[in-house]
Amino acid sequence: MKPEKAAITLNNGITIPRLGLGVYKAEDGSQVISAIHEAVKAGYRLIDTAAVYENEQGVGEAVRTADISREELFVTTKVWNDRQGYEETLAAFEESREKLGLDVIDLYLVHWPVTGKFKDTWRALEKLYKEGSVRAIGVSNFNIHHLETLLEDAEVVPAVNQMEFHPLLTLPELHAYCREKGIQLQAWSPLTRGRIFNDPLIQELSVKYGRSPAQIILRWDVQKEVVTIPKSVTPERIRENAQIFDFELNAGDMERIDAMNRHHRFSQDPDTFV
Repeated sequence: MKPEKAAITLNNGITIPRLGLGVYKAEDGSQVISAIHEAVKAGYRLIDTAAVYENEQGVGEAVRTADISREELFVTTKVWNDRQGYEETLAAFEESREKLGLDVIDLYLVHWPVTGKFKDTWRALEKLYKEGSVRAIGVSNFNIHHLETLLEDAEVVPAVNQMEFHPLLTLPELHAYCREKGIQLQAWSPLTRGRIFNDPLIQELSVKYGRSPAQIILRWDVQKEVVTIPKSVTPERIRENAQIFDFELNAGDMERIDAMNRHHRFSQDPDTFV
């Protein structure tokens, strides 16, 4: 990946890679370690995990044993719902940091907006940020009204909002709001676990550009200025997903993919998930 294309600057001045490896459901130990090592070889510099994934220990081991320095990798983890609240979050962070074996976490996220708790959770993240335990803080699965509530008295604007995002769920209003507030949108489950690979338009563009359906979708993410973190433990797919910085979708085709939006979620709705 060309350096000038591979990263984007967050609202606090640090950079985040545009492409990362998600490790949801990757087994702790050899599976997640091998996947990360393969990803590093393929050019990935962002690794996204979470406490609830139960593989932070393996992620930390992979980071320590990778063929590049710790400083070249951007590591994200998240606080889970049952650990939210001010003191609870501080304790959960220390557990994650110990499992990862890292002094500083690059990005720490509130995993879901737990009603009545996410403001106190955010205060804990602000403390961690101010003391230098994390380089950036953000949220995940926050709709506009959640962000508005958070920003009422937040001292630090979230650097990132990580959402389910793909051609059937393009979140145009949220994306515009985040852009206005300087919050970087990040896509989880960008490939919908392959559910839309056989869509006629994705198939047509795959043939037109000589790229896989996954590469078409991930390239669309990049051109939408959305950081994307496809998950895979398969070496071939990990390498394939990284080959998205040497071609470009034209404006018309970008608009055609945009028009696929059906406001359709394959996972939980942040307004109803507890």
